[in-house]
Amino acid sequence: MNERARPETVGQSLENSAFFMPFSMNRQFKKAPRLVSRAEGIHYYTPEGRKIIDGTSGLWCVNAGHCRPAIAEGVAKGVATLDFAPPFQLGHPLAFEFADKVAALAPEGLSKVFFTNSGSESVETALKLALAYHRVRGEGHRTRLIGRERGYHGVNFGGTAVGGIVGNRKIFGALLAGVDHMRHTHDLARNAFSKGEPQHGAELADDLERLCQLHDPSTIAAVIVEPVACSTGVLVPPVGYLKRLREICDRHGILLIFDEVITAWGRLGEPFAALRFKVTPDLITTAKGITNGTVPMGAVFMKEALYQAFQTGPDTAIEMPHGYTYSAHPVACAAGLATLKVYEDEGLLTRVKELEPYWQEQAHALKGLPNVIDIRNIGLIAAIELAPREAAVGARGFEVHLKAWERGAYMRVTGDIIALAPPLIIEKPQIDALFDCLRGVLKEIR
Repeated sequence: MNERARPETVGQSLENSAFFMPFSMNRQFKKAPRLVSRAEGIHYYTPEGRKIIDGTSGLWCVNAGHCRPAIAEGVAKGVATLDFAPPFQLGHPLAFEFADKVAALAPEGLSKVFFTNSGSESVETALKLALAYHRVRGEGHRTRLIGRERGYHGVNFGGTAVGGIVGNRKIFGALLAGVDHMRHTHDLARNAFSKGEPQHGAELADDLERLCQLHDPSTIAAVIVEPVACSTGVLVPPVGYLKRLREICDRHGILLIFDEVITAWGRLGEPFAALRFKVTPDLITTAKGITNGTVPMGAVFMKEALYQAFQTGPDTAIEMPHGYTYSAHPVACAAGLATLKVYEDEGLLTRVKELEPYWQEQAHALKGLPNVIDIRNIGLIAAIELAPREAAVGARGFEVHLKAWERGAYMRVTGDIIALAPPLIIEKPQIDALFDCLRGVLKEIR
């Protein structure tokens, strides 16, 4: 074994480690690593034994809390029973069982499920399905894809292209042709310190109509948005905004895709955000909480009409030449089924309805602290936006992230926005502890 990779050296010096960390400041981190070695419930534990409250459900994915015995047992049984089965021209029972169970939770009409391995793959799959759907129906001229500024749709070519976070795009070039973006909905001047859906901004959906007239709506295949844009700093949709997007898409024959990689599986008090907002898209992308983050998995939910559009050729033809080696992986399906049972047994897919008022109250109690320019929340998500330092955007937010870690809490940071989304099993005293930690840090940071 290479000496620099020996387990006993981890935590001592990582500066020469072979690991190229994703979405990380590699040089900064390896000089002062923040490591966790185990987890339980809503807490991580460092190799030294320090207890860290997980304020962001890992990476928005550990909705039922860490290391749940029932899920671990399901995974162990899955590995011991069927470690792998090819998903092409072969199947295994768990894939069909899991698809039927999750489809039963989806908005009415989204009755078919295509399994992937991640949110990025789910987005890529949904975009390809949208293009293919129009093509098999004789509308192959619909090739344009519309995203939104400040949107995040994973890291593959299509997802990065329709995504609208500048820092994620600029190093890679154009990526895909035929992509455009609507305006984002963040409006501090009118909506600062909103509780739940902001009152102002539904008219921003009309930016899609502008793009339709610019490009000719008959050239547009699909529009993709996150119901709540979480990775960019928790941008909650204004009242009526998503409904207007749906209406515009219907008027022009455009497919509407909801990226629910973060917002599905109980985060907003429903199995899907589409159910909370009462707006049904044509496709939904998910991942993360579908297996509680235990085994990588994603899924695309689609309306029955989309699925049926591909079922017109001979029975001997492959309807969709798309998929992954690990689509519907048997161990991932075992993890998903075990996760779903925990969600159902403990009512976690709707528990947030009970917690949300208290969560909202505690989040907005931070108003008036130094440098806090906005607080916004929905479901069990909150964002605290800080004023940036002159010529150092993001520096204050990252310092809060580091200081919170020192005080015993893990919090996501996006620029100068602190994002919180703890496991759905969190209790009120733990909510208090999380916000008390952040309150102390905000009073300290200048």
